[in-house]
Amino acid sequence: MGNKHVISLTEWTSRYFHELPGETLYALLKLRCEVFVVEQQCPYGDIDGIDCRDDVLHLIGGSSATELACYARLMGPGTTAYLCNEEAVSIGRVVCNPRVRGVGMGRQLMNQAIASCEDVWPNHAIRLSAQAHLRDFYASFGFVEQGDVFLEDGIPHIAMRRAVGSR
Repeated sequence: MGNKHVISLTEWTSRYFHELPGETLYALLKLRCEVFVVEQQCPYGDIDGIDCRDDVLHLIGGSSATELACYARLMGPGTTAYLCNEEAVSIGRVVCNPRVRGVGMGRQLMNQAIASCEDVWPNHAIRLSAQAHLRDFYASFGFVEQGDVFLEDGIPHIAMRRAVGSR
């Protein structure tokens, strides 16, 4: 692990927007900004109105409310962020704190995100918009590419879908 500082993950929580304590909301928005806007040099409107919808869960992995190891936004079938002709759920804003990369946290996050989606919204396919360089990572969870690579906020992405019951 070299000089990586590892945040010890003690719990996973899934909360709706109205259940998020202020310090947790701040921490997840800070992490998303640090990675998606600053690190990836991609200025975009992260505060998009989806976070506070009734069928959106915020999956949080971390050891405290103020320092998160990882995060994903889980969107129910009525809130899917991707254009598709089916009632699918979506996983988005998948992010790991730079200090926990390379220790399997992304894999833990995706396993937890898929399990949460299947528990809360059973019998629905799961969609995501993957950064193109991570397509093999998502494919290892049963996601299959849908269509061609496209630019989302200036970064190459590919739509991916995981069928109900995939492993």
